[in-house]
Amino acid sequence: MGALAMGTVLGYSSPAGVKLMSNSTTGSLHLTKEQNMWFSSSMNLGALVGGPVGGVCLNTLGRRGTIMALVAPFSLGWLLIALARNFAMLISGRIVTGLCAGMTSLVVPTYIGEYASADVRGTLGSAFQLMVTIGVVYSYALGALVSTWQLLAGLCIIPSILCCVLMLFTKESPSFLLSKGKEEQATAALQFFRGKDCNIQTELDMMRQSMEEAKHNKTSLKDFMKPYILKPLMISLTLMFFQQFSGVNPVLFNLTTIFSVAATFLATVLMDKAGRKLLLIVSSSLMALSIVALGEFFYEKMEDESWAIKKLSWLPLVSLIIFISAFSIGYGPIPWLMIGELFPSNVKEAAGSFSTMVNWSLSFVVTLSFVPLQSVLGVHGVYWLYGSICVVNLLFCVTLVPETKGKTLDEITAYFGGPFSSGGSQRAGTNEFQVVL
Repeated sequence: MGALAMGTVLGYSSPAGVKLMSNSTTGSLHLTKEQNMWFSSSMNLGALVGGPVGGVCLNTLGRRGTIMALVAPFSLGWLLIALARNFAMLISGRIVTGLCAGMTSLVVPTYIGEYASADVRGTLGSAFQLMVTIGVVYSYALGALVSTWQLLAGLCIIPSILCCVLMLFTKESPSFLLSKGKEEQATAALQFFRGKDCNIQTELDMMRQSMEEAKHNKTSLKDFMKPYILKPLMISLTLMFFQQFSGVNPVLFNLTTIFSVAATFLATVLMDKAGRKLLLIVSSSLMALSIVALGEFFYEKMEDESWAIKKLSWLPLVSLIIFISAFSIGYGPIPWLMIGELFPSNVKEAAGSFSTMVNWSLSFVVTLSFVPLQSVLGVHGVYWLYGSICVVNLLFCVTLVPETKGKTLDEITAYFGGPFSSGGSQRAGTNEFQVVL
């Protein structure tokens, strides 16, 4: 539900922007095309700050506590938008909700990574992307049903409130409780997540061992220059770059997100079966083909509009369906999931926060630059640019991205030339997060 609340922030600007720029909008608040561009992209500025703020809150309020506390700023942001009387209030509301989205993108996957058992962690991790997509569809669907952007903003408060209420019925992360010395509460929480009949002693002992190792392996900036840390960091940042510069945000403006729900659900099934690398290769290949085809339609339309509409009217819809579906099975969830798999435990928190900040920064740049790029390159030229980036992306996935499915954390660290630790029996993604900034 936290991911769904995050999705409403991502999806809100598309239906609301149309209403805000429309002459039929009630009230005196109207946006120009340039203002709407900032209205759409400004949430990324808040999300950029949300990563490090979320990291601090994780260690003060806890994972569960932070998720529950987000209901207050989420509600404040949506109320600023719903009650906006000027452009500044709109932007302020977008930045505040963006801050919450950025915190959610760090806090919820961390919480999932700590409470989920090894056999379902990959599936639950990719389900985060599914719920984000459903949140976007939530905004789009309600945007088509309600008449005002104010009412739509009010309805977007509901998921965050529901998330807070549902969190009352769960427990805090066992790893966080152990890190605070709360042994009894940690034991009770782990038993809650594993079931009353499950023997948790071995897993609990591994958690304690991991905590002790983390205390003795403090991270400094020099550690990031070590090859076995620098290499996965560069891979993670490059995945984030290709995720955003594939052109997914501009394509989402075409309102085909509904198709990504089924595709993202498929990704949750394939993640632990097909492997990360294969899904990335398939994803980038199909994204490149479909977005180049989309650019071809706009080019033909520019040359001969009547011929293009008559002969190629099917091409945009098919291209968009393929593009969104391909993104959702690979480049949507996997870059986030691999943050929990590529890094040694002593740098995972700092590297994850940095990757999150870079991702939201790139999202801001892509969203803000789309309209100016259209003026310079034309609509077809922009899509061809994104298509060429997807081709480079494909080469990167084939040559440099490692497969992490089924490998232990030590095996992944050793792949990059790092040392083995005593916790080598853990499977990729099963280590405990201890976010310290």
